[in-house]
Amino acid sequence: MHVNRTQDPHVITKPHFEILDGLRGLAAIAVVIFHFMEIAVPDYHNSFISHSYLAVDFFFCLSGFVIAYAYDTKIAQIGLVEFMKLRLIRLHPLVVIGAVIGLTVFIFDPFSNLYQIYASKTLLVFLSASLMIPYPLVKERYFNLFHLNPPTWSLFWEYIANIFYALVLVRIKNNKLLWVLTILAAGALFYASQQAKFLAVGWGGDNVSAGAARVAFSFLAGILAFRSGKIIRSKIGFIPIGILLLATFMIPFSEKYNWYLDPLVVIFFFPFLVLLGAGAQTNNFSHKICKFSGDISYPLYMIHYPFIWLFMSYVEKYKPTLPTMVWIMIAGTVALTIMAYLVLQYIDTPIRKWLKNRRTVPAVAVVAQTAKVERQHS
Repeated sequence: MHVNRTQDPHVITKPHFEILDGLRGLAAIAVVIFHFMEIAVPDYHNSFISHSYLAVDFFFCLSGFVIAYAYDTKIAQIGLVEFMKLRLIRLHPLVVIGAVIGLTVFIFDPFSNLYQIYASKTLLVFLSASLMIPYPLVKERYFNLFHLNPPTWSLFWEYIANIFYALVLVRIKNNKLLWVLTILAAGALFYASQQAKFLAVGWGGDNVSAGAARVAFSFLAGILAFRSGKIIRSKIGFIPIGILLLATFMIPFSEKYNWYLDPLVVIFFFPFLVLLGAGAQTNNFSHKICKFSGDISYPLYMIHYPFIWLFMSYVEKYKPTLPTMVWIMIAGTVALTIMAYLVLQYIDTPIRKWLKNRRTVPAVAVVAQTAKVERQHS
């Protein structure tokens, strides 16, 4: 953890979980590599990173933990409307940015004529991706809920989880009831995994309902992890915990055990990893890595997939050799990481700052925050 100070040296904000930021970035990079590998080596049995689809469950668990940490006591002061404004400002600019990038790639893809087939639906698929209204249209590309930018499916469920948190979960003070809900969600997760034979579901028109099971368990588990107060204090640094996370993504793929191993990892290992990361410490070196990793994690996740479509079109047209594709994947991952940082610095962050400056903060929130600061120094 790391304690931040505001510009006023007498005011201390909540500690920041730097290693969790680092893990989020590591998971985002794993997702990018996984998506490249799906095109280069479609058979999961031959992929070295075949379980990276579980990164989404890790994101959901991490989100539940962080949302509970940030808003369990704050939301009563700022209110539901302000909470949703803050979440929209944090998340939605990159949803639209990803849709714009996806639209650009879709129209100007030099390796495919897919745009000509669906040109009449262009406005609809763009509005779908920008407003997160599911529209599984393109059969040539697996009926993704949001064709222009497929990862938007997880943001769709993230928004629903946030709304449910603000309306219901924040009011549940009894951990026993939260345990009951989490156990029921675990059952739904097992069922979804058993039906699909693994947990890489929730993103398409024919498996959308499984996304509800994935977000329900992991988001609840993250909240429960925070409210349990069982953060694991240790001197373990970022690298050992990062290796533990990567190890789950590199589990060999097998139909024999995926249906039960996937939910077991999500139910038991990811909450443990979040608690371990929350209590671990960074040093000067890992602090910089975790900060950069955390900064680029969300933009990388939200901008990379249009270029996966571009890579797929190229592979379909030219059928390059595996060594050629490996070099493209390496260069593409590096380039996308750099692009994510530039998008963050010069597009996303300025937009979010502008939106925050324009919003009207409820007077009750200002009064409550002032009273809180005064109590701290009385």
